[in-house]
Amino acid sequence: MDESGDSGRPQPGAGGTDPGTGPGKGKPRRPADPGGGLLMGRPFGVPVYVAPSWFVVAALITWVFGGQLDRVLPELGGARYLVALFFAIAFYASVLVHELAHTVAALRYKLPVRRIQLQFFGGVSEIEKESETPGREFVLAFVGPLLSLVLGGLFYIPLQFVEPGTVPGVLLAGLMISNLIVAAFNLLPGLPLDGGRMLRAVVWKITGKPMSGTVAAAWVGRGLAITVFVGLPLLTHTGALGSATGEISGFETVTDALLAAILAAIIWTGAGNSLRTARLREHLPELRARTLTRRAVPVEAATPLSEALRRANEAGARALVVVDGQGSPKAVVREAAIVGVPEHRRPWVAVSGLAQDLTDGMKVSAELAGEALLDRLKATPATEYLVVEDTGEIYGVLSTADVERAFIKAMARPGA
Repeated sequence: MDESGDSGRPQPGAGGTDPGTGPGKGKPRRPADPGGGLLMGRPFGVPVYVAPSWFVVAALITWVFGGQLDRVLPELGGARYLVALFFAIAFYASVLVHELAHTVAALRYKLPVRRIQLQFFGGVSEIEKESETPGREFVLAFVGPLLSLVLGGLFYIPLQFVEPGTVPGVLLAGLMISNLIVAAFNLLPGLPLDGGRMLRAVVWKITGKPMSGTVAAAWVGRGLAITVFVGLPLLTHTGALGSATGEISGFETVTDALLAAILAAIIWTGAGNSLRTARLREHLPELRARTLTRRAVPVEAATPLSEALRRANEAGARALVVVDGQGSPKAVVREAAIVGVPEHRRPWVAVSGLAQDLTDGMKVSAELAGEALLDRLKATPATEYLVVEDTGEIYGVLSTADVERAFIKAMARPGA
């Protein structure tokens, strides 16, 4: 199962970077790996992880496929499980190719990809930005199933030249069918599947509103979840997907119901997450540096903390900026550091000891808003930023905590 797309709610100071720069440091840190399991490599510069849940499904595939091999090739004996394990690895290699198709398309459109993760029900390419046009969104979604269809065809060609009752024949047939199933399943028109993103692109093109496309595709996805939950066990029970004899054991019935429930839950949750992320993006333009900035007072480095706080209280300010003798900003006093100084010691502590030196990346224009503001914060992770006017005049201090609270407030609105 593929769930390529936006990785979820944008987070200031996050998205593959450290959330802070450390006491007294103003230098940006190298972005940390996003994590997510065992790192397998970095094709096209994008980290590929295998989640711990993959080992569970790999073992399950090995067991089930090994049982089927026992009926087709009983002479293999215990070696059938090695063949089945090879099939599980080859199948997920095909899933990786599917995800790499999304990744290459995203990079072609200059959309950053946080990571690829192989997990329980397939894989996910975590693309951090939304496509700029519905056409690009459609292409970005379609290339994954297209590559799975191509792989199915590539496995079909050598299948014509091998004996059906042999190990190569069984493996090639299994990989061909599994890739065709992956393509067909992902083309279902509901989020978070690729077909849902294609439907979203079509509705977006017709209405001119990406949100309308997301709402339509998300609700179709929820309908698919219900259909899978109810329909998959019924299809199996009636023999449509059952054994050749039509006889289904109680264990198989429970297994099918459990599989249907897990699939339905994943689709339902993914559709809901897509809807929440889209509604949050609608509120992004409301995140303006000017409105979120705390008023600040300038103080010199040797100023005692108690005196600096007194001046801030008199001015109704909530932040301190360290300036030199000419009034040029040099550092921002960290709120966490202020809280950590007991009140009786504040007359003896200079603000310079609690300040974070400013870098160019920590100076933010008061006019920044929405994703442009978030991108700037991600580029240089810190807890506080100096907000300046276009003239270079100090406007105030922007706290990462205030931006995060604005996100929470947006998510708490009705319908979000």
